[in-house]
Amino acid sequence: MALFSALAIKKALDDVVLEAFTSTSGLDVEGVYEPTNVLLRHLALGARPDVMVGVTGALEQLAASGQLAASSVRPLARVGIGVAVPPGAPAVDLSSTDALVRALTSARSVAYSRTGASGVAFAALLKRLGIADEVNSRATVVEKGFTALAVTDGRADLAVQQLSELRFVPDAQVVGPFPEEVQHYTELSVALGAQAVGSAGAAALLRHLTAAPARAAYRAAGLEDPRP
Repeated sequence: MALFSALAIKKALDDVVLEAFTSTSGLDVEGVYEPTNVLLRHLALGARPDVMVGVTGALEQLAASGQLAASSVRPLARVGIGVAVPPGAPAVDLSSTDALVRALTSARSVAYSRTGASGVAFAALLKRLGIADEVNSRATVVEKGFTALAVTDGRADLAVQQLSELRFVPDAQVVGPFPEEVQHYTELSVALGAQAVGSAGAAALLRHLTAAPARAAYRAAGLEDPRP
């Protein structure tokens, strides 16, 4: 069974959720983990996952076009953006927007993702704050993947990404979230692929991903419950 999932929830799925599903159902799940924008490219090339987890707006569009089962779309979690530093490095001040600006503009290099939801939102925030040219002139921009790797291998001294993705790199030190006034939350949902409607296994996986034990695993990995 094929599961397409945004990177933000990978840690929870890998550490807890999918193993529990396989042990209780006997069904194996093949996970494909990419930023939602990259998953959309896979679908455009003909990929057809049985279940998909991704940014809510993108899933709603896929449901409207018939690629996902509209009646199966369920809110799953939300996650904000945070900052990580190298292991043992002093924590930066994130207590206000001014403090965040000082941290970003004084950093030797800031790592962020080009295609991920957090990277797109961060690039827009830099422009809004008027510091895009200054930060980008020495930024470490990765195409996709976990930006905190850049603070563990010396390419950058700050990594910006969704909090759950920062936690995927255990050697990085997660400082905390952006100040609330400039925070950007990514809402995640889950749905069945249109061709998986009627599949007992896919329906079971959808139920498992939205059940209370899975939601507890998401919270432990740095995500929050979806808004009511």
